Amino acid sequence: MKDWWNRKRKRTRKYKKRDNHYTFGDFMLDVLLWIPELIVLPFRMVYWLLRGLGRMLAHVLDVF
Repeated sequence: MKDWWNRKRKRTRKYKKRDNHYTFGDFMLDVLLWIPELIVLPFRMVYWLLRGLGRMLAHVLDVF
């Protein structure tokens, strides 16, 4: 009986290691990693927009 239990336990552990289910812990880790990115993105977009407009304005003024 002990040999049977050890074989079953090894198969179950291998099965769990190969299992690629998206768990609640994976979800929480993704949320914790994405929150800073979602907060910073609008400021970064405004920076890019102002930088592009500044370069465009500098180019237009340089032409004249």
